[in-house]
Amino acid sequence: MRRIVVVNSITLDGVMQAPGRPDEDTRGGFTRGGWAVPYQDEVMGRVMGERMTGEGRLLLGRRTYDDLHGYWPSQPADNPIVGVLNNSTKYVVSRSGPLPWQNSVLIPENVPEAVAKLKTGPGGDIAVLGSGELVATLMRHDLVDEYLLSIYPLILGTGRRLFPDGAPVADLDLVDSVTTTTGVVLATYRVRGGTGR
Repeated sequence: MRRIVVVNSITLDGVMQAPGRPDEDTRGGFTRGGWAVPYQDEVMGRVMGERMTGEGRLLLGRRTYDDLHGYWPSQPADNPIVGVLNNSTKYVVSRSGPLPWQNSVLIPENVPEAVAKLKTGPGGDIAVLGSGELVATLMRHDLVDEYLLSIYPLILGTGRRLFPDGAPVADLDLVDSVTTTTGVVLATYRVRGGTGR
């Protein structure tokens, strides 16, 4: 059975909003976008590259899909992330199309049921990148099996959080961790009782 693996960058206070660019996500007047960039290093690139290769299947909210599509396809083809993203099957939760990126599949309604069905299909795990609202839905329906979190040594004090007040309770086991040269902890947590156990 496939597992749903949430892959996200968060600050110590749990903020996941706009790690890559100042204009990535300014909802709520958020002005601190791009906070993850100064912490990138070779260790992070290697570890995340290893985790993102193989049978690529992504589950994305529409905002994340559009943001990724607006950037990655135009990057140099020798960047390994470009190939992974272009060739991955991208399941996109959205009320409407079109989905212009190759290998994209629309999930227009009944997300919990559709994701539960995806989990029973053949093949490898399905990674959820960003997509905070989608992740919240998956957590509420006990559909997340693992979290791969890049935890940054930074407190922003504001912004959309991965685990906001009222998030469902979950018991997690730490199954792997690597610390980068810039102090980012790449931690893999498995949900107790999840598919991967």
